[in-house]
Amino acid sequence: MTARVGIVTFPGSLDDRDAARAVTRAGGEAVPLWHADRGLRGVDAVILPGGFSYGDYLRCGAIARFARIMADLLPAAAAGLPVLGVCNGFQILCEAHLLPGVLTRNAGRKFIDRRLRVRIEDTSTPWTSGYQPGQEITLVLKSGEGAYLADQATLDTLENHGQVVARYASGDPNGSARLIAGVRNEAGNVVGIMPHPEHAIDPLTGPGGDGLTFFTSAIAHVVAG
Repeated sequence: MTARVGIVTFPGSLDDRDAARAVTRAGGEAVPLWHADRGLRGVDAVILPGGFSYGDYLRCGAIARFARIMADLLPAAAAGLPVLGVCNGFQILCEAHLLPGVLTRNAGRKFIDRRLRVRIEDTSTPWTSGYQPGQEITLVLKSGEGAYLADQATLDTLENHGQVVARYASGDPNGSARLIAGVRNEAGNVVGIMPHPEHAIDPLTGPGGDGLTFFTSAIAHVVAG
């Protein structure tokens, strides 16, 4: 069985091809999904890639949340479909209320583009099951509005339920509450992460291959049923 992973392209998406390449490298089939279409083409998982969907007008992800394809993605995610949102995709998932919290302007109000260490804290998700709890990996952070914030009650709930998927391990790059770099929903199938795993899949072209495990984990999850 070959896992089919849908990659949604919005106007302004930049990393859809990188996500597709990562899926292919992981042994899956990358299936293009267009923002204005209905239907998910029978895919086994979906990735919302990084970029600047709809030019980030209003707020990052605020318009993409109402794209036609989201009308199909929301119920599918609620039914258990594995979904990964990276950077702008993370922002879209928060705007769509598939994940709690918000992504706001970086502390210092500067765009950040650098590699950094990230610690994987939750390995129960389809996207992180291939890592070891507490494993530190190198990913690429490139965002201007990547600071994850939520009220204290929400942050406490995330901590108590083990929903913090990843934290920044090399200091605070952007002002995220409790150094949170990624979170999941309560069911565990929806994950959002601000640093880019798809930019760290090949030692030849990036900072090592630590990010590939996000994609091999999802492929293995689908194949295992």
